[in-house]
Amino acid sequence: MTTNPKRVPAIDKCFAILDLMARKKQAMGINDIARELGLNKSTIFYILHHLSDLDVLERDPNGLFRLGSKLFVLGNAAGGSSDLIRTVHPFLEEINAKTKLSAFLGIRSGHRAVIVDKVDTAYDLKISSEIGMRLPLLAGVAGKVLMCQLPDERIDALLAEMTPKRFTAKTSTDREALKSAILKVRETGVAVDLEEYIEGVVAFGVPLKTHRRDFEAAVWAVGLSRQVPEAEIPALSDYFKDAAHRINLRFSVQYGTDDRENDG
Repeated sequence: MTTNPKRVPAIDKCFAILDLMARKKQAMGINDIARELGLNKSTIFYILHHLSDLDVLERDPNGLFRLGSKLFVLGNAAGGSSDLIRTVHPFLEEINAKTKLSAFLGIRSGHRAVIVDKVDTAYDLKISSEIGMRLPLLAGVAGKVLMCQLPDERIDALLAEMTPKRFTAKTSTDREALKSAILKVRETGVAVDLEEYIEGVVAFGVPLKTHRRDFEAAVWAVGLSRQVPEAEIPALSDYFKDAAHRINLRFSVQYGTDDRENDG
């Protein structure tokens, strides 16, 4: 005996909203979504806020909604079905193979950096974190390479909203010093963490240009300090900047822009 279960209209509407936002590739408001889908604004309101509570969607400072961190984590579980993950994953493999450091792809979600993909093939030594792990923005390179992509006023607002925490003796808790470090990353294109977040651990990070509005993504790599002699730090910094440049060229091709002159 076959059954024909009834469709659940709310689920249909949820996926219609997610499909629309995936196609638009930008943050959207209630009015825009209601107009595009021909749905009641109050219905859209409740669905958006419920999805936001689940981290499926996120709200930006203007009150607009965008795809949230949970979707990228689920995309990885589905075999890297996200464009972001498919584009960056081969570079994580390259970074891991060449540097022997654990390589991560992350995005900003509010006051956190969320790991959405990683490559940490076992070597003699490695530092590992799980996909979906949420890191404080004011901890190590991840936050610096994500926050450097924001306008100055948004950086100021985030620093005012968060309380800097001392993780090691080398951690800075001064907001002005933190902002200077973030702006330096914007200028140089790379961040280096020498035991600022975890004692005995070093990290390199680079921001990515994904050509998506109100969306910050970055790559970083982490290892034990004895894996990275001080003399090799400049060369490794240059390597990570070059990797970011090559990733950004991929995004430029995908989104019909050409950053070769600006990124070269």
